[in-house]
Amino acid sequence: MANGNSKKKKIIIICIIAGVLLLLGGLVYWGSHRDKITTIQTEKIQRRLLTQLVTATGKIQPVVQVIINAEVSGEIIELPVKEGQHVQKGQLLVRIKPNAYQADYESALANLGIAEANLRKAESDFKRTSELFEKKLIAESDMDVSRAAYQAAKSTDAQANALARESKETLNKTTIVAPMTGIVSKLNLELGERVGGSTFTIGTEIMTVADLSRMEARVDVGENDVVMVKLGDTARIDVDSYPGRKFTGVVTQIANTATSTGTTTQDQVTNFEVRILLHSPKGVEFRPGMSMSADIETETHSGVLTVPIQSVTVRIPTDQKSSGPEEGEAQFAVSNKKKEDQKLQEVVFIVKDGAAKTVPVKRGISDDSYVEVTGQNLEGAEVVSGPFKAINRDLENGSKVKIDNKAAQKTGASADVDKK
Repeated sequence: MANGNSKKKKIIIICIIAGVLLLLGGLVYWGSHRDKITTIQTEKIQRRLLTQLVTATGKIQPVVQVIINAEVSGEIIELPVKEGQHVQKGQLLVRIKPNAYQADYESALANLGIAEANLRKAESDFKRTSELFEKKLIAESDMDVSRAAYQAAKSTDAQANALARESKETLNKTTIVAPMTGIVSKLNLELGERVGGSTFTIGTEIMTVADLSRMEARVDVGENDVVMVKLGDTARIDVDSYPGRKFTGVVTQIANTATSTGTTTQDQVTNFEVRILLHSPKGVEFRPGMSMSADIETETHSGVLTVPIQSVTVRIPTDQKSSGPEEGEAQFAVSNKKKEDQKLQEVVFIVKDGAAKTVPVKRGISDDSYVEVTGQNLEGAEVVSGPFKAINRDLENGSKVKIDNKAAQKTGASADVDKK
């Protein structure tokens, strides 16, 4: 009797364990086949005025400025200007000690006098010899000697004249005057310092004279963006020295040749310099070298359908997706179609009846927040605007979704949702 009860208990325990295992297996199976629900944020697709921007940074510089370099060597004996001083065109800026150059010029003048006297004598002798030769009173060899002496005197006189002019020009270079009316924006040297310069090299930089009434922003624009910038485009300028203020300007020049930075090919960055003429309001004083950033308005479209930039992603079109292998088919057959043969398609996810639907779109222009799109059945639809991981990885056509725009408001993920 005791053995019978023991067997019954074992059977009951085994049944209970089997039941629990079956229940767990059922739960696992049901959970694995249950539709996954992704929490998302959405925004209504609306029509907006959209302005495409190209953002770049750079420095403020005068439109016109002249760097004053020494063209002769010597000591600065006069420096009547100071940095920041206003100067008129033709006003004395620098005088370099002229003693040596004055001596060279006087020596050249003396040599010129001798050469001119020798030329006059040779010319007189040649005329007299010519008359005698015509009367056949002297031999032809004497005539040739007189002609050669006259030609040599002419050559010596020409060389002496050239040397005198060069010496005078060099002497004049010891006095430097303002080439334009403006401000001494930069002064590098002091009275008594020495400068170096010659005809064949760039001399010591002494100062810079600039017209500060007309200033421009010089910014570096990447090679991918410069093709969108055009002469006459409006720019909004932020100057670090005037926080919280916006200034306007217009694009006046776009470089044709690129400048590259970086030591290796991988690090190399290719930019083009773009110059923007600034409109300076009263009371604002721009100075050379001030840091700034510019938003160049390259194109404006009015009343176009827009979605948040992050809403546009790419997916492989349904008709190009590889199906799973049939029973007995080699596994590698699935990947037989090369990835490069699969053309990615730009899409947005539209929410309808609790599911996300992929809608193919074409991009237009964009600003910092929104991008212009064209496609079917877009206007007024709810487009998925976040989170980024869901848009770019998790969602597929038909994915079940749950909208939680309050979460976006709390995290600040979508400013426009917050406004709604």
